[in-house]
Amino acid sequence: MTDKTQAQGAPHLTDANFEETVKTAGMPVMVDFYAVWCGPCKLAAPIIEKLADEYAGKVKVVKVDVDENHDTSVKYGIMSIPTVVILQADKDGKVKELDRKIGFPGEAGYRQMLGKVAPDMAKAA
Repeated sequence: MTDKTQAQGAPHLTDANFEETVKTAGMPVMVDFYAVWCGPCKLAAPIIEKLADEYAGKVKVVKVDVDENHDTSVKYGIMSIPTVVILQADKDGKVKELDRKIGFPGEAGYRQMLGKVAPDMAKAA
């Protein structure tokens, strides 16, 4: 699999850049916690990439490999994968969880999550 340019798709974050990325996003951040060996994660991946492009500028969509980024996974209580969490930092930099889905809910499930934080986009879809 080849990487897309940074402007497209969902960038992969690490323990080193996760917090700063979420705090400076200026919009909700949808985080796909996954592992390369996870079957349902592989089903979710193309949908996550599609939504990352579709919601660009409204919701930042990122990916975190739980095997390579243990600290972030533990901090956010990731017990099973795939888990998708929507986070947003307030103006003081405090990160709040807005929504969470554990397991693979399909494209409709992810769109439902995104509709809560970007309702104008949900109507257009």
